[in-house]
Amino acid sequence: MGRAFEYRKAAKLKRWGTMSKLFPKLGRLITIAAKEGGSPDPEMNAKLRTAILNAKAQNMPKANIEAAIKRAFDKNAADLKEVTYEAKAPHGVQLIIECATDNTTRTVANVKAILKKNKAEMLPSGSLNYIFDRKAVFEFDKKDDIDLEELELELIDYGLEEIEEDIIPQENGEDKKIIRIYGEFKSFGELNKALEERGIEVKKANLEYIANSPITLSDEQQEEIINLIDKLEEDDDVQKVYTNLA
Repeated sequence: MGRAFEYRKAAKLKRWGTMSKLFPKLGRLITIAAKEGGSPDPEMNAKLRTAILNAKAQNMPKANIEAAIKRAFDKNAADLKEVTYEAKAPHGVQLIIECATDNTTRTVANVKAILKKNKAEMLPSGSLNYIFDRKAVFEFDKKDDIDLEELELELIDYGLEEIEEDIIPQENGEDKKIIRIYGEFKSFGELNKALEERGIEVKKANLEYIANSPITLSDEQQEEIINLIDKLEEDDDVQKVYTNLA
């Protein structure tokens, strides 16, 4: 997904991310990570550690995080799992829709209904393998003592593919400099460990779908797609939507 589009999405997190919506979504990912990793201890469970990191980046309270971990080992709690759907939208836009759900029948029905109302349709699983690559993506603040060229050379052996510096506009009018690195999907753990060993405080860490050949739309067309994404993200089960928009 393109940087400008990412910023527009980040800027609207207040709406998608009103805490009544955002925290339950993050909580589901924490619960899944705790259960799949087999341990409530983030030091012993790398996936849980990452889920907590991303939750803290969205200012999720400690009590909510602890409750989400506890649910993973509650025998009476709903059985959550991650599912991914692929879709085709108007104007040549392709979508990958990540969900966390305790009822896939409900989730797929809801997603299909939203797509249909917005002139889009579900695709068979694997249809977009040639359009997207799944990458390990890490984001951290740019510090004066970080030499990008030196860091790039050090991380290549751990699966690094690309490193970039970006500027994120803030609400207070001050720009924030961040570094974003991309690596191979299978190298997520190695890159994460390498950054930890170098004392770099990662703010966000994800496995993301990156479009190979992003497309550009007119403002009107793009607004139509953003509206579709908004509708999808309003669904409680939908965690994240990736597109091939530039």
